[in-house]
Amino acid sequence: MAGENLDPSPLTWLGGERRLARRVGRPVRDFLAIEAASGVLLISATIIALVWANSPWSESYFDLLHTHITIQFGDVLTLDESIEHWINDALMAIFFFVVGLEIKRELVAGELRDPRAAALPAIGAIGGMVLPALFYVVFNAGGAGADGWGIPMATDIAFAVGVVALLGNRVPSAMKVFLLTLAIVDDIGAIAVIAIFYTDDLSVDWLLAAVGITVVILLMRMARIWYIPAYVFVGGFLWLAVFESGIHATVAGVLLGLITPGHPLRSYSGDDEDEAEEDPHVGAAIAGQASASVVRRATFEIRERLSVAERLEDVLHPFSSFLIIPIFALANAGIEISGDSIKDAMSSDVTIGVIVGLVLGKLVGVSVFTWAAVKSGIASLPRGASMTHVVGLAAIAGIGFTVSLFITNLAFDDPTVIDEAKLGIVAASILAAVVGVLVLSRANEVIEIEMEDAGSDS
Repeated sequence: MAGENLDPSPLTWLGGERRLARRVGRPVRDFLAIEAASGVLLISATIIALVWANSPWSESYFDLLHTHITIQFGDVLTLDESIEHWINDALMAIFFFVVGLEIKRELVAGELRDPRAAALPAIGAIGGMVLPALFYVVFNAGGAGADGWGIPMATDIAFAVGVVALLGNRVPSAMKVFLLTLAIVDDIGAIAVIAIFYTDDLSVDWLLAAVGITVVILLMRMARIWYIPAYVFVGGFLWLAVFESGIHATVAGVLLGLITPGHPLRSYSGDDEDEAEEDPHVGAAIAGQASASVVRRATFEIRERLSVAERLEDVLHPFSSFLIIPIFALANAGIEISGDSIKDAMSSDVTIGVIVGLVLGKLVGVSVFTWAAVKSGIASLPRGASMTHVVGLAAIAGIGFTVSLFITNLAFDDPTVIDEAKLGIVAASILAAVVGVLVLSRANEVIEIEMEDAGSDS
């Protein structure tokens, strides 16, 4: 996957220029490669958590997660949380910050920049959020699990991209971009749901402080302050204010990602040769004739052609994918499984609602909404793609692992209900992956049959 070149079709949606290939195609390719590789670590961490939680050493697993770490700021403020909560509230804020940066990249230079290009995956994503939530409500309206309707709305990018990567060229590159854009729009929906519906009692003072800090960051942008440590320092206070306000702290990460400067101080003017003509320092460095001072100058010039958002994503995306998400899975996927727990889950409306929502709701929602968008003329399928590819990717979108687990912890307090939901998430993610792989494995055969039929008719 890492060495795979995107074919022209996804880039055609945005214009197909060489400059666009550098600004959009390469970042997307690198992003997909990291997500595909991190999916392996995510699966490994999940397996370790399940084995550990059901081993003779299971007590050490839960004792570790419930160990408290206290951070005290004099007599002003004390933060006392378990390791599990530090992971879910602090580390995951960095994960959601990266999500915010990804959304920003898509808005500035990616699929979401062009409404026509974004229309198809965005409409599919809406269907993939609405129907799963409705399917879940059918089983849980008025019951103990009623608050869990947001669980089946999520799509796990790392797992989904990892599964699609296994299929190689069976999935057109344009449809991989379709899945990526759909998942990012899905993330936007999940973030909105978390912020609006899974918020504790609000503290107005801390909320006003968060608003004030956000204004400070916007003023820093207007002043063209591009010094990253300054944003890290102020961003830490934003996280604290949001955390204390009652809104989940991860929302601070998303907000900070979205307001991070997305345009470089200096813009690209063309290929390296064109830039060498424009700037002799860069030209000398490329030609291998640079002194140490010229190299430093060239490095600065090249760096300034990347926005703060791009630089931060380059640094934090591997850290988030290869460390934070596996740690999150290790801390949240440890479910005690027994014959009784499986029996209870099979008769649990929460478990059934999660499975039906993720597997059937995602498949039907994404497929039907995408089909309607194509038939109505609002959007068109990328070149080389078919509705069979859409159905297969719609099934893959039912892998809602990471964010679904995250919302589960926000929706419920009862440990039994939490475990029932988690079992449903694990079962649904496996089933969705199997269904998606089976459909996508047949997609190219379906296209060949349709082409043969068209040839015989002519």
